[in-house]
Amino acid sequence: MAEETPNWGIEPVPDRFRVLGLLDTTLLWGNLGVSLLVLVLGALLVPALSLPQAVVAVLAGGLIGNAMLGAAALIGSDGRVPAMVLLRAPLGRRGSYGATAVNAAQCIGWSIFELIIIATAAAALSDSLLGFEARWAWTLVFGGVALAMALLGPVGVVRKILRRYAIWIVLASLAYLTWWALDGADVSAIWSAPGEGGLSTWIGIDLVVALTVSWLPLVADYTRFSRDRRSALVGTGLGYFVAASWMFLLGAVLVLGRGLDDPSALPAAVAAAGLASALALLAVTVDETDEAFANIYSAGVSLQNVAPQLPQRALLAGVSVVATIGALVIDLGAYQSFLLLLGSVFVPLFGVLLADWLLAGRHYSERDIFAAPTLRAGLVVAWLAGFAVYQWLHPLGPGWWVDLVEGTNPPAWEIGSTLPGFAVAFGLAAAASWVERRIRAASVTA
Repeated sequence: MAEETPNWGIEPVPDRFRVLGLLDTTLLWGNLGVSLLVLVLGALLVPALSLPQAVVAVLAGGLIGNAMLGAAALIGSDGRVPAMVLLRAPLGRRGSYGATAVNAAQCIGWSIFELIIIATAAAALSDSLLGFEARWAWTLVFGGVALAMALLGPVGVVRKILRRYAIWIVLASLAYLTWWALDGADVSAIWSAPGEGGLSTWIGIDLVVALTVSWLPLVADYTRFSRDRRSALVGTGLGYFVAASWMFLLGAVLVLGRGLDDPSALPAAVAAAGLASALALLAVTVDETDEAFANIYSAGVSLQNVAPQLPQRALLAGVSVVATIGALVIDLGAYQSFLLLLGSVFVPLFGVLLADWLLAGRHYSERDIFAAPTLRAGLVVAWLAGFAVYQWLHPLGPGWWVDLVEGTNPPAWEIGSTLPGFAVAFGLAAAASWVERRIRAASVTA
């Protein structure tokens, strides 16, 4: 099995390969939630928000985002195919190609960002402990490690790495870093300190949701190997919620407690705090490789939706090379707009998927997926409408795009964009799917 599942293509996974139970799925998504990127993003919430406001944003955003993520995981387990192939059912075969292009681009982008963060943290550690940085060398090393994990595949990564070693090392490291953060902070003072402004709680919630839902178009790539729907739903939603919430709040406490002005300098500050802190950060840094693995793996699997004849291993190697080169030449930038832009694409897309799946009887058959129409225009329009509402309420992207959207005088509502964008896409998709099914049924009985 270990030799076959890494290369499993776009066909439904047979029952004999669906071996990831509740514990396996929870470990996988818990480890994906333990991320230096999440730590840095937690640091971005403060001091613009007060610590109590940041806690509200993290918990509320985590509950909303992980409810969506868990539901998408369940649908992926039910369909037993990769996420982009699954989208053939609601969007049509060619409609799914648009989602595939966006997802492949975001997966490669995330791979680059993950490798940048890993290499930056590793360079800070080696500079603190050994007197040299060599960030380029760490980029090459971890790019190779991420590729090796992608070639091993989800089942192999969970069974051979996460269950045996990673979970225990990561838990011990997080426990120590949490103790270190709280031990060096005046918790009462930072809890009562007011926020400086510039970020509302609703936008903070959107940021947390956006990070979580960036996994929506990837989750089925892994839960197609889940043993059943319950393992996929609970393991994914609970595992990622607990781990990511922990990292978000740890990042906020570290910034407030240590008085850091630049959240991106957080890894270096932890590395300079002593040997124990450096070793704990090293463990989290090495564990970060699973995020790069997941994005490389999903980019390759997503591209197979368009070109199923291409070998998966070749696609994974190509994506890994592109990501590694990108990490060598691209500087670490601001994440907030990037994350919210992704949310504006994938939150409405999930609304379309969920609405159509419910109207299909909460189950997609192989015929629904592989004999889907060329294009289901009504549902594609619903996706674009949800995206438009999301952007209208909170325009993000290049300056010319933001200026164009702001020229339409969007309302100054402090309600965020996530729920309105999802609701519009879900409602329009449900209506379009219902009408389409009624027309289809009428033509059959005529």
